[in-house]
Amino acid sequence: MIKKWLKLKTKDIVLVQFIIEGYEGLATVTTIDNRTAIIQVAIMPDFVSDVMFVLESLKKQLPIEEINCPF
Repeated sequence: MIKKWLKLKTKDIVLVQFIIEGYEGLATVTTIDNRTAIIQVAIMPDFVSDVMFVLESLKKQLPIEEINCPF
């Protein structure tokens, strides 16, 4: 699994999780810290480009920032 960590607004966590996991089997989303709105996206290696396309599209609509591993 390829892991990416994203920081976003707390109110957007559910929306981002719903959209990413709607593409069943590509990736899973885990909330790392709901107070600071950090999520982890675990991506199946064969689908990295697909998930990155979805994330880039989301970044155009929502304030999402990719961060380094928070721990």
